[in-house]
Amino acid sequence: MANPSVHPALAAVRKSGVQKVKVACSDIDGVLRGKYLHKDKFEGATDDGFGFCDVVFGWDMGDSPYDNAAVTGWQHGFPDALARLDLDTHRNVPWDGGIDFFLGEFINTDGTPYAVCPRQTLKRVLARAHKLGFQVMTGMEFEWFNFVETPQSWAAKKGVGPETLTPGMFGYSLLRVNQNREFFNAIMDEMQAFRVPIEGLHTETGPGVYEAALGFSEALEQADRAILFKTGAKEIGARFGIMPSFMAKWNAQLPGCSGHIHQSLSDGKANQFYGADSPRKMSPLFESYLAGQVACLMEFAPMFWPTINSYKRLVDGFWAPVKPTWGIDNRTASFRVITGGVKSTRLETRCPGSDVNPYLAMAAVIAAGLYGVEKGMKLTAPPITGTNQGAEDIPRAPRSLNETTRIFRNSTIAREMLGDTFVEHFAATREWEWRQWLDGVTDWELKRYFEII
Repeated sequence: MANPSVHPALAAVRKSGVQKVKVACSDIDGVLRGKYLHKDKFEGATDDGFGFCDVVFGWDMGDSPYDNAAVTGWQHGFPDALARLDLDTHRNVPWDGGIDFFLGEFINTDGTPYAVCPRQTLKRVLARAHKLGFQVMTGMEFEWFNFVETPQSWAAKKGVGPETLTPGMFGYSLLRVNQNREFFNAIMDEMQAFRVPIEGLHTETGPGVYEAALGFSEALEQADRAILFKTGAKEIGARFGIMPSFMAKWNAQLPGCSGHIHQSLSDGKANQFYGADSPRKMSPLFESYLAGQVACLMEFAPMFWPTINSYKRLVDGFWAPVKPTWGIDNRTASFRVITGGVKSTRLETRCPGSDVNPYLAMAAVIAAGLYGVEKGMKLTAPPITGTNQGAEDIPRAPRSLNETTRIFRNSTIAREMLGDTFVEHFAATREWEWRQWLDGVTDWELKRYFEII
């Protein structure tokens, strides 16, 4: 008989004939950083954690170390941080020989959460919801472009002129799906086997664009699924010579890519957003949660618009909403209220792009909603109708990462909900990203000034 004290995942690894395990943790940009561990090393890591160089929080997505971070950096010598594996995240990777896989998070040597770890940041927000008596349920949707490229071909093109998987604008197209059915089916089927269930997968409008809706779940599990989906899509795509990109806006003439987040609060038994006696079928709790997000949108903006490119998506007249507005089943609003029965009533936050770190985007929108609940906030503006009708006097979102980062760093709400250490570190990383942009010379500048000026 199996030892009942042994976690099923640990027992599965012990029974496996494979001598290695794959592990990964999220960096600040939502990129999974990981390694293979020998099975013996993994066994010890399940007890005490394992060392993982803290440079993963001290450099950007291009591995250039920050010069303005206090938590880690050259001044500290980039020591090992302690990573702890969450055995409940156990999966087998279908496209990597079924190898056992685990997600981890960072902790301090005394066992307390590492303040700037994205997964820990989301867990802190969810603990706040738990104290209020709620379980947060979420679902993420991603849009992304697919290109007929490899890392080598893309490097050879020097970042110009990627070839899209299909031509033209053809949303919900069975014809386009059929043209790449092996890739399409691999995403649907292999993600299911990877414990990242997809409720729906279809082409979106735009050349080579797909959209996937991940199965609704508890928020931490959903964020795990979301970050694994983005990485998994890239790994599956590589097998077919396809490069998926979750960049928010790669082409000025084409729609951007979103990362919508659906949310509801449960008491463990039923959806507490449903209000049977309300004309809108919205409970007072739902209205306060929504009011918090409407009021606090800009306080957390860099967490769901995290890159320079994020703001190129926020263009008037395209699908991405640019103002803190709400509406009943209105896709032009930032906050789309979806009402129906007990099971289906929820909020869809449509602001985030597909370039988000899922842990941080989810932490941001939930924190804003919980702030509204804690303060008993009320909706002060009516829902918009049509194409932003009723939003004429509402200020639009800033158009740069620099502006939103300044608001975020000075936000007492962000500091209350996320902690000073996280706010300072994340703001520093976004300021760094902005400075890299300021130093860059773009093809736009060359085309505009090289000959004529």
